[in-house]
Amino acid sequence: MSHLSSLVASVLGQTAAATILDVLEIAPVLTSETDGPVSRGVFAMALNAALFHDVMNRVPLGAAYVTERRAAGHRILFDHGALRTIDFGDGPTGALPGGHLAFARLLTPLGYAVADVYPLDRLKMTGRAYAHLDLPEAIPQFFVSELHVQRFSPAFQVIAHAVFDASTDPLGPAAKAALEAFSATGACDLDRARAALPEVIAAFARTHGPLRLEHYEALKAESAEAAWIATEGQAFNHATDRVPDVQAVSDAQKALGRPIKDAVEISGSGRVRQTAFKAQPVTRVFVTDAGEESRVVPGSFHEFISRDRFVDEHGVERLDLRFDSGNAQGIFKMTEAA
Repeated sequence: MSHLSSLVASVLGQTAAATILDVLEIAPVLTSETDGPVSRGVFAMALNAALFHDVMNRVPLGAAYVTERRAAGHRILFDHGALRTIDFGDGPTGALPGGHLAFARLLTPLGYAVADVYPLDRLKMTGRAYAHLDLPEAIPQFFVSELHVQRFSPAFQVIAHAVFDASTDPLGPAAKAALEAFSATGACDLDRARAALPEVIAAFARTHGPLRLEHYEALKAESAEAAWIATEGQAFNHATDRVPDVQAVSDAQKALGRPIKDAVEISGSGRVRQTAFKAQPVTRVFVTDAGEESRVVPGSFHEFISRDRFVDEHGVERLDLRFDSGNAQGIFKMTEAA
């Protein structure tokens, strides 16, 4: 069994692991590693496979699309996953490092580096693209955004602290030991990697406690993105399929009557084009003075992206792996559109 299969099976079970690894298009170098320690690239791909499995479980429309594509003989080229964080500007977020730093401590040891920073000023946020240094075109990127609480009203800031100061840190000794090994040598013993993976996956979830309904409504009044983080935490906001022709995908999904974005977002360069399904509605329970109340709120969604190749300033042809602030802010609106 390959290291990749062993790691994914250790968290999903053999059947689910086989299914998700069959669905995803994975570079042979990542599936052929069977002996010795686990490389950082293989661990990163195992993490991405588990997170893709999780978001498909939470987004039935995305799962239906993926099932249809596989039945037609195609695999999903997982381009990137996106998540949102809270940045108070002058310290941690509860027990977590502030903003994107909560994930830099995970991604950097696994071979990722910040490729670009994207101002998302209309949303009072900043996005960072983390690309893998070893196989940037084959290992999914992470688009980590952080919401700058200090740019909102004083009342909003008070409520944000009331909600997010309760954030806990899911990383235990196993994850910390494995991340130290990856950071030092770029590899980790298989048993240690297996023990670490569940703790690393747990970082991509909601880590703060029960949410009061009035707090949710107050956050939502100023920021749909803050409200989303309040209910969903650091789970993948969306996972993205890299396709040859995003316009063709959009047209096909519209013809099926599916709730997809009205227009494709096109980057300033014209080389990156994106669209997405509207967010999956989910039911969440809120605390009220009378006890508890359930509300339907926006969950996660599935995105599509096309990337063109170009010749860079050094005369090297490569895939345009960049993002675009305008595109990103347009895609973010899919959670409001739910």
